[in-house]
Amino acid sequence: MPDLFRPPPSERAVTLWWLGQSGFVLAGAEGRVAVDPFLTPLEGRSVPPPCRPEDLRGLDAVLVTHEHVDHMDLPTLVAATAGGAGPVVVLPSPVADQAAAAGVPEARLRPVQPGEEVRLGAGGAVAVHPLAARHGLHAPPARYDFGLEESGGLVRYLGYAVAIGGMVLFHSGDALVYDGLAARLRELGVEVGLLPINGRDHYREAQDIVGNMDEREAADLAAEAGIHILVPMHYDMFPHNPGDPGRLVDYVRRWHPEISVVVPSVMRGVTLSPVLFPAPPG
Repeated sequence: MPDLFRPPPSERAVTLWWLGQSGFVLAGAEGRVAVDPFLTPLEGRSVPPPCRPEDLRGLDAVLVTHEHVDHMDLPTLVAATAGGAGPVVVLPSPVADQAAAAGVPEARLRPVQPGEEVRLGAGGAVAVHPLAARHGLHAPPARYDFGLEESGGLVRYLGYAVAIGGMVLFHSGDALVYDGLAARLRELGVEVGLLPINGRDHYREAQDIVGNMDEREAADLAAEAGIHILVPMHYDMFPHNPGDPGRLVDYVRRWHPEISVVVPSVMRGVTLSPVLFPAPPG
């Protein structure tokens, strides 16, 4: 299926394909990237893989936010880059050795840290800005930070702001809100936020399930950052770690009516256009 993730008809638009959990493909006229594609048929998942890892081979890049299996799906990355071709794999530098050891060709790996812009697509027209994500590797005890202690002072968890199709989209990865995040998103002119809504609680942490922002925190972050469109994620894949997009819609309608919530279906492309919104500063 060479045109499975086809770009939108307009040069100033992005088609968003949801793969389930935190997986997305962002397709614009100047390039196509996936973020956290989780396509291995792992036991316990509620949503079956919607496509094959080989379907990612025509993309420019796969962006990986961190090492948890539903984000850094090593069998998928290996299949997508087999033979030294396929997409570039952009990932946090502390986990690049894990990808290489699994069989991802080192020539396809692009280890990054916050502030290291990556240019992709035709003529480098797609700009990717890595941002630090506040998350946790294990619990209990639950400890949410940037993974510096485990990584020799390097940031272990990332989100990505992607400038494509005349828009800037932010995929947070697994993340909590932290001071300065909203200001950085405003600085980058982010218009679309792909944010988790599964939250966190004592009982899940007692089972070694670290969490993320919940529906209210995701909406409040979007409002503080000036985000126009909020796309919830990370609520559908595992029965023990859910979220509720309905609660998100209700909260946004009451407290942040300036934000539009888009709840996509898996593998049904949704095209977003910047024409509806003011151009970001700069």
